Formats: sequence, structure tokens, C-alpha cells
Amino acid sequence: MMNLFVLQLLNGVQLGVLLFLIAAGLTLVFGIMDVVNLAHGVLYMVGAYFVATFAALTGSFWWGLLLMLPAAVAVGLILEYVVIRRLYTRSHLDQVLATFGLVMIANETVKIVWGVSPLSVPLPEILSGSVPLMDPLRYPVYRIAIIVAGLAVAAGLFVTINHTRIGMLLRAGATNRAMVSALGIDIGKLFAIVFTLGAVLACLAGALVAPILSVDTGMGESVLILTFVVVVIGGIGSIKGAFLGAILVAVVDTLGGVFGPILLRAVLDPAAAGQTGRMLAPMLVYILMAAILFAKPAGLFGGRA
Repeated sequence: MMNLFVLQLLNGVQLGVLLFLIAAGLTLVFGIMDVVNLAHGVLYMVGAYFVATFAALTGSFWWGLLLMLPAAVAVGLILEYVVIRRLYTRSHLDQVLATFGLVMIANETVKIVWGVSPLSVPLPEILSGSVPLMDPLRYPVYRIAIIVAGLAVAAGLFVTINHTRIGMLLRAGATNRAMVSALGIDIGKLFAIVFTLGAVLACLAGALVAPILSVDTGMGESVLILTFVVVVIGGIGSIKGAFLGAILVAVVDTLGGVFGPILLRAVLDPAAAGQTGRMLAPMLVYILMAAILFAKPAGLFGGRA
């Protein structure tokens, strides 16, 4: 039981790191630009397809990952210029409708370009093994690499947001965009940087998960709901909140799905415990969100209204 707990805890942390990469961009876009972007999950999907394509063309996962980054920057800049820029002064309803339409357009475009069959990305050979944790428990090296990469990105974002000039402008824009614009800062360029950064982070998450999941057109929607839950729990516009919220949501979701049926066996017969556990497990994340919002309506690190 302890081995199972440690294994699922690590899986939860790994999922939390991926959720953070997606949620960090989403919380910046929502917190600074005040744009509800339902197409953020599409960027996660596009990153996975990019790395699958470039890895197949070059024969190397590392080259695929490297080529994915400028492609992600280009996609972010194009989306911001063509679509998102026209939504800054529109209502949230208009933003939801426009970005939902973008989701459908992107999904159909992916089917036309790559087809409907899932793609696979081979694991890089250097990260294809496993390491011993607790006898006889072993854990895949690649999943550990995802955790390390996510923590490195989190540290880099924290330093950038809190200790650089661009971070100062981002925090100021989240607080009072009119004052930032009045001080001579090109708010349009600032918003383009924010959206592109969010796009790159989401694409990076998709690229990192591609070798351990199948790459298909539905992968963006499945992760978007959890990402919004992370943003709400952590607090709008807070990178620190996005990180802690992502870890909490992922660990609760992973451990709840595995240990819920096991714990219910103490009061129910095995068949009923399994069925009830599978029904309750998806609700745990939303129960966690409700409890946190009851105690802190703005989220863990959200600013006061």
C-alpha cells in the first residue's frame, strides 16, 4: 500500500507540473489581459502535434522539442494579432464565443492536416529507463524529467515575474492597465508578450506529455477544465497560486481515483465500493475548489476586490 501511495503521489506531482505549465499562461492571460480564452487547451494540443511532426521529420525528440518552441511563438503571435487583439474591449461573453469557435476551427484544421488517427512520439533513449525508489518500486526516468523541467520553468517564471522589469510591467498591468498605458508603456506589445508566453507554456506542456500519451484532437479539451479549476483555486493572475493549485488538484485527482474505492471498502462491499469510488473520484477536485473558495473567495493567492 505504501508503494502504491508513493507511486500515485509522484504521478500526481507529474500531472500537477503539466497543469501548472498550462495554467500559468491561462492565469496570466486572464489576470492581466482580462480575456477568457477557451482555446488555451488547443495550444496544448498543437504543441503535442508539433513535437510529433518535428520528431518524425528529424528522427530526434530533442530536435522536435527545439523546433517546437519557435513554432509555438509564431502560433501565439498570429493568434494574438488575428483573433485575441480584437477581443480586449469586448465582453466576456464575446470572448467565450470567439475562442470556442477557435477551438472548433483548430480541431478541424488538425484533422485535415494530421488526420484523425492518434500519433505517437518515441521516448528519448536517454530517458527511457526507470530508477529504483522503494524496493521493488521503480519509476520512469522520463516522468521524473517532466517534474524537473516543470519545476525549472516554475522557478524561472517566479524570478521573471518578481525580479525583472518585464515582470514588474506584467504585475502593474494586472493591477491597473490604464495607468501603465498612461506612463508610456505600449500596452498592446505587453499583451502580445503575455499571450505568446502563455501559448509557449501550453505548447511546452503538450510537447512534454506527447511521449507518454497518444497525441489526438481531443486532448486539449480534457485538460482545459482542470486548468480552469487550478486558476480559480490559485487566484487569478498569481503564478504562485497556479503552481500550488496545480499540485493540489493533480494530487487530489490522482490519489482520489486510486484510493477512493479502497477506502470505501471499509464500509461497503467491494463491488459497491468500486462503483461508488469511481463516481465520487471526479467530484473531489470540485469539492476541494468549493472548500477553498468558501474560505478564500479570491483563491489562495488572489488579490482583494
